[in-house]
Amino acid sequence: MELTRDWVTVRASIVLTFAVAVLSILAGLAQIGGLGVDGPLAPYVPSVIRQTVGFTGTITGFAMLGSGFALRNGYRVGWYSTAVLLPLTAIQGLMQASVLSLPLVALSVLSVPALVINRGRFDRTYSPSPTQLAAGAALVSAVAYGTVGSYALRDQFEGIETIVDAFYFTVVTASTVGYGDVHPGAGPESDIAQLFVLSALVMNVAAFAVALGVLLTPAIEAQLSKALGKMTEKQIDLLDDHVLVLGYGDLTEPILEELDGRDGTTYAVVTTNETAAKRLDERSVPVLTADSSDVEPLERAHIADARAVVVATENDAQDALAILTARQLNPSIRIVAAATQRENVNKLRRAGANQVISPSSLGGHILIDCAFGSNSDEATEELLGGALDGEANRDLSDGDTTV
Repeated sequence: MELTRDWVTVRASIVLTFAVAVLSILAGLAQIGGLGVDGPLAPYVPSVIRQTVGFTGTITGFAMLGSGFALRNGYRVGWYSTAVLLPLTAIQGLMQASVLSLPLVALSVLSVPALVINRGRFDRTYSPSPTQLAAGAALVSAVAYGTVGSYALRDQFEGIETIVDAFYFTVVTASTVGYGDVHPGAGPESDIAQLFVLSALVMNVAAFAVALGVLLTPAIEAQLSKALGKMTEKQIDLLDDHVLVLGYGDLTEPILEELDGRDGTTYAVVTTNETAAKRLDERSVPVLTADSSDVEPLERAHIADARAVVVATENDAQDALAILTARQLNPSIRIVAAATQRENVNKLRRAGANQVISPSSLGGHILIDCAFGSNSDEATEELLGGALDGEANRDLSDGDTTV
């Protein structure tokens, strides 16, 4: 990624968010463990509040870690959650009244301007799938069932007096830890409580297992796909009426910029360049690390449903093989290719390309037209317009047809 001023400030926001998260966790753990050194506000904050805030500060720190990862991926929801959590970390740092929490307060305040300045940089939207929403709802419902039910039957339990006790018992039961400090009583009068515990155990364990699988699998898959430079199954399934870009070279970035500028156009890249694949994946560009002349990757990229194929590997021999494979898999698709060598234009046409562009010839035509007084925009528009209509193909001295 180019080291621009905007990129540096965005990175600073992300780094500050992670720093606040780590400090919040460390300060909270120190306060809970009684390791905090009293600060100037210590005489004014009761000890019970300081320990309670230490506990909540630790939880806030872990939540801030999640916000940091969301910011790192450019999600707007990460910006909103960070904007909410930063004031909380600052307030909790003050309430801990510890010398160790003072850097947390300072860093939280320092992070706010950076976050506000870069608000527009975090513009990716996150929409949970219906399956994820259902899994989350099942988890919440199972915990609520266990909490409310055990509190309603508290007279038949040993150790449940408050709703917090009931919630604690539900979470411990669902996690299968089973400390044994809270349990239903013995005897016939506690049969209902025992049956309830069995039902709550089954429901909560099942809900936890399903929720963790559904909620974490996409994140794990995305990280593996990023490491391997491959499209996730979700990205592949969404490909339809798209443009396939085969190969990666000097022409690829202008091609992708042009595709990005066309609203509603989806595309995917197939390349053997692993470095380029990882870089494209970081920009959320669907990419498949594979040989563009192989059948399997083109089938995975849904070439049968694609609207067009752009071939630009900067290797005419590889281009010809990719064109042959694409034409075999989808005889009716429109294929456009870029020829590195002018003498290979006709060969790529015979391989099955509908249109072959020679960037060197195209640049030469425009340069000469401009040298004789034409405006560069007019020369480009005239040449490209004629080429797309099939009216501006020019015969070169070697007999090849090019643009």
